[in-house]
Amino acid sequence: MFSLMVVVFILGYAAIALEHNIKVNKTASALFLGVILWVMFMLDAGNILTADIGGKFSAFLQANPDVSNLPKLEQYVHYISENQILGFLGEISEILFFLMGAMTIVEIVDQHGGFKIITNRIRTRNKVKLLWIISIITFLMSAALDNLTTSIVMVALLRKLIDKRHDRWLYAGVVIIAANAGGAWSPIGDVTTIMLWINGNITAAGIVSKLFVPSLISMLVPLAVLSFMLKGEFDAPNHDEGSNINSVKVATRRERHIIFILGVGALLFTPVFKVLTHLPPFLGMLLGLSVLWIFTELMYHRKQDVDEKEKRTVARVLKNVDVPTILFFLGILSAVDALQSAGHLALVSQWLDSTFSNAYMPNVLIGLLSAIVDNVPLVAGAMGMHTIVLPETLATVANPDIMANYVVDGDFWNLLAYCAGTGGSILIIGSAAGVAVMGLEKIEFLWYMKKISLLALLGYLSGVITYFLMFG
Repeated sequence: MFSLMVVVFILGYAAIALEHNIKVNKTASALFLGVILWVMFMLDAGNILTADIGGKFSAFLQANPDVSNLPKLEQYVHYISENQILGFLGEISEILFFLMGAMTIVEIVDQHGGFKIITNRIRTRNKVKLLWIISIITFLMSAALDNLTTSIVMVALLRKLIDKRHDRWLYAGVVIIAANAGGAWSPIGDVTTIMLWINGNITAAGIVSKLFVPSLISMLVPLAVLSFMLKGEFDAPNHDEGSNINSVKVATRRERHIIFILGVGALLFTPVFKVLTHLPPFLGMLLGLSVLWIFTELMYHRKQDVDEKEKRTVARVLKNVDVPTILFFLGILSAVDALQSAGHLALVSQWLDSTFSNAYMPNVLIGLLSAIVDNVPLVAGAMGMHTIVLPETLATVANPDIMANYVVDGDFWNLLAYCAGTGGSILIIGSAAGVAVMGLEKIEFLWYMKKISLLALLGYLSGVITYFLMFG
């Protein structure tokens, strides 16, 4: 059953990657995978836990002598159901509540036209100038919001600025590169950095100081190449999309600005909240959401002349939050946790430690793999392979030079955040931002591979080299 779990995981992952071919939503496949792996683990708990790969089960029995005196079956139930599953559920819930809060805040700002504060200020028609403006805005917005949301906002902007479809596709490809690069150096810019930050593998100050320059280089290199290729000006769309009429009705210009400031401020305040209170980041996100919620409730209470159906209250905005995406993370993280608990990831960790003596090659491989498969389970798997090493214990462990990579803000965790985030740009299916843009603009897989993939790979490797030159 131990080996069969790996086979089932690969098949489940293939179903997720081929959701459009098999006509089954990836969320359904992920949820099924997350449950079935735990079922398989429990059904063969005797054989799997007897092997005790990684020593977690024996450590659990030593820490709980009352359980060690129970019959074997009850020991397995206590360990798997009451220790491992509930423990992992707490970690997963922190990520899910954080995402729910962030997605709701962004949706509130968007529904009230807050992002038009940025988009309405772009006037240029020069192809190269627009390339740099779009990329820099995306890079910075992705760090403050997240790469998925930023990509959606920027695609909506591109539709207002560029008429020809293939011209728009080129800029959309650059948006994917810039969004993933911007998300890699921020603790709240990508789901994977959120996972690492919440789990304590990295700190907000650490990831910003170490990954900002490599991430910037990974964007600048493709931009520099494209700047020599693009010439002239582009044609603006013939139609005028205008402003969002409903958002104008329900909120004044001043109110839209306040909502934008409160929303973005709530996202930016979350890392500060964690540093000041030492509480989990999702509580800071929910605090920001509650403040924004209170403001909008009071704002609409004063608007007696606005029809109830037109009000963009948080209760209504919540219906637009992408719940399937949240359930997808629940399923895939549960599946990875099952493999971690059973000991599969410990075996991979031992192989990596015995094969590679530094943090670079494993993470470069993870980054290239993230171009094919989703980076969330890759990062979750890598986090499960290694535990965080305390600096004061380095002198007492075997191979202290290697284990130094796994301290908080160590090279392994920083490179993992960078490689998994920016490596997903190499193929359009390799990141949430890419999949979203692909769906919105109907970009063809082979077109992206011919026009964008090599540029993204060049930027990705340039960032790795930059990190090595800075800290190698």
